[in-house]
Amino acid sequence: MGESSGSTFSHNESESSTTSSESHSNSTSRLQPISLVQPSQKNQKDKPKVLRVFQSVFRAFPIINPKCKFPTCPAVGVSTETHKSSTGNRVTGTLFGFHKGKVSLALQENPKCLPWLVIELALQTNVLQKELSVGMVRIVLECEKQTEKEKIKLFDEPLWTMYCNGKKTGYGVKREATEDDLSIMELLKAVSMGAGVLPGNTETEGPDGELAYMRAFFERVVGSKDSQTFYMVSPDAKNGPELSIFLVRI
Repeated sequence: MGESSGSTFSHNESESSTTSSESHSNSTSRLQPISLVQPSQKNQKDKPKVLRVFQSVFRAFPIINPKCKFPTCPAVGVSTETHKSSTGNRVTGTLFGFHKGKVSLALQENPKCLPWLVIELALQTNVLQKELSVGMVRIVLECEKQTEKEKIKLFDEPLWTMYCNGKKTGYGVKREATEDDLSIMELLKAVSMGAGVLPGNTETEGPDGELAYMRAFFERVVGSKDSQTFYMVSPDAKNGPELSIFLVRI
């Protein structure tokens, strides 16, 4: 993938010129059939108990994770085949949203698969941009355990209390992937990691109609059937924002 330095999950001048020139073609491409494939389900299976215990102890302190800086992706169509494909406990995570709208999180086995989890977070896109500019973001999604008869799988929980860097922000809501979600994933199918903007419908959404996104590999750590964590993987050794997402049932 062609890469250039730039701010993560933000809109700069170079991005504006690129997306403006490709606005018509990208808007048209949203109408094309979805070619994403079904995931293999391997990323949704829990790992052996011994391995889970080891990983949960080894990764108990997210503060020690390496920092990460993502380049700005100047064009959606740029090939990313030079990057290694995700393996085993790695998944593709995409954060996306309109500037003054809420951020959504989509998890995929890889960029060519349908998302197996989509959660609308209780955080506006511009607020998350500011948090990322500080350098470290911890998102915790928490829900209560149900009785044994009513208990469901962790990723099937419909509602989460959300905290960002220790502050309660509201409720995250799981949803089935919408047509818009799938269109965005289709447009980003060739992107394995990076950040940028996609053109929106400025006639109906106004000047803030462009949709910002950040995509990366996330290391998935299974603590138990009630706890999983996703750590953003650093593509290089440079300093930059650090992001971890915790899903916990207590």
